[in-house]
Amino acid sequence: MSHFSTIKTQITDAEILIKSLQDLGFTVGASAQVRGHNGLRLQADVVAVLPGHYDLGWTKNADGTFDLVADLWGVAKQHNQQQLLDSINQKYAVNKTIAEIKRLGYNLTKQTVQEDGTVKLIVQR
Repeated sequence: MSHFSTIKTQITDAEILIKSLQDLGFTVGASAQVRGHNGLRLQADVVAVLPGHYDLGWTKNADGTFDLVADLWGVAKQHNQQQLLDSINQKYAVNKTIAEIKRLGYNLTKQTVQEDGTVKLIVQR
């Protein structure tokens, strides 16, 4: 029996996803296997290797979005799952915004994280 779950995401850019995971200190694999319960593995386009026996993976859909695939029960045994996913989503959103800022010809002059976890970006033309 598979313990893998699939969760739809708004992630659309594999390069920014990989950079975000690396920024957070994860070892990242492309076109790799996600480790799950009892040695089960599932192929994914992007994989964040977690300490322990479980990983997070993302598979690309036909519409260009990525689904998160993971043995969430196993991940939750060793990690604060919500905090982990929130940090990945936040880092992806910040990196995606910075890439768009640069694409539009702006320069990022300052990035700060507020006490409440809010990220503040200051840009200039």
